[in-house]
Amino acid sequence: MNGFSLNLLLFVIAVLLIDGYAFSGLHSLSKNWRFLGTKAFRVAFAAYSVLLLTFLLLVVYVKVSLGFRLAVIILFFVSLLFEFCFTLFLLADDIRRLFVRLTRKPIAKVKEPEKKPAADDIPRSEFLLKAGLLAGTIPLGMFRLKMTDGLYDYHVRYQYLYLDNLPKAFDGLRIGQISDIHSGNFYSKKAASRGVEMLMREKADLIFFTGDLVNILSSDMYHYQDLFSKVKAPLGVFSSLGNHDYGDHIDWPSPQAKQKNFDEITGCHKTMGWDLLRNENRRLKIGNEEIGILGVENWGDLSRFPKYGRMDLAIKNTDDLPVKLLLSHDPSHWRAQVLPHYPQIDMVFAGHTHGMQCGIRTPEFQWSPIEYLYREWAGLYRRGGQQIYVNVGYGFYGFGGRVGILPEITIFTLKSGPDPALTS
Repeated sequence: MNGFSLNLLLFVIAVLLIDGYAFSGLHSLSKNWRFLGTKAFRVAFAAYSVLLLTFLLLVVYVKVSLGFRLAVIILFFVSLLFEFCFTLFLLADDIRRLFVRLTRKPIAKVKEPEKKPAADDIPRSEFLLKAGLLAGTIPLGMFRLKMTDGLYDYHVRYQYLYLDNLPKAFDGLRIGQISDIHSGNFYSKKAASRGVEMLMREKADLIFFTGDLVNILSSDMYHYQDLFSKVKAPLGVFSSLGNHDYGDHIDWPSPQAKQKNFDEITGCHKTMGWDLLRNENRRLKIGNEEIGILGVENWGDLSRFPKYGRMDLAIKNTDDLPVKLLLSHDPSHWRAQVLPHYPQIDMVFAGHTHGMQCGIRTPEFQWSPIEYLYREWAGLYRRGGQQIYVNVGYGFYGFGGRVGILPEITIFTLKSGPDPALTS
């Protein structure tokens, strides 16, 4: 058995053990809550556990729709969070009972009058089990309460970007990146403006926007175009399109209506002064030296949406440039096309994942359920001489909250030469 199969087997066994342990705790409460002891509950609990685990393995290892994948993964980890908190109390009660049993001294049996428990007495084990149930539900409640707190809690993340062939004239250049604005979801223009103000205070030399300006409709930007028109940089703002910008998520009354919406979205980039790159490139010149800024339309390996990206067009007439920076919305494009076919691309700037708007992200550790869909989902990744950075987004989509994965403004500082952390 290889390492992958062994890890998968251990994962399944661990989940089933947690399920079984949680069920035993619930079953022990059946004296008070009789439905917990019924056959119907046993069957329903077992069916839910097996089906959820089966669907999880299906969505991780079989190509299905992205929406279904996200729904199953979120449901699985919410269920696991409840069971984990509940079983902690269950384990504490089992340890307590074992300790009492091992330390109890045998005494002579003396018949005593039977003592009736007071009406308001509750056995210690039952108390711990009910406390476990409460502990299991509290994180879910806190999760719901804290979701909206992070929506506009913008954070600036600083990242040195080492490029072996970077011309000296570009050493120290600062690039800002934002992604996934999803303007149709904002409900506070004042709150959304804080991120723009933070970005402008960084005084980046140039700025990248990596797709999903709207949810679907061009009208999403009506009240926000003036806000994002403030995003300016001395060397320009370069942008690309994301999967939501094409209007492929809904049925349109006619092809003309869809095209009109799309033209208005692309026109919005121009109105704001952003240079929208649609399978094309620009030469960025400082002094007598140049690098390439390339941009492709959306191309996602995991998405059911059409693949509009054309790398063959984006790299046209760039062979002489020592460094090529690519804007590509969906990070799965990097592993599917860029790595195997375009070794001349030094760096990719992406977004799309949002970090699922839920997880843990610290300087030392990051985790989100989205990592079971995207191998590159947040931060910087390297493979050989090529790199990708995935920004977890400025806005939000899917559900109105962020927990642990906060909206991001990234500031890169370009450095010429190898990364000292990799050569030391």
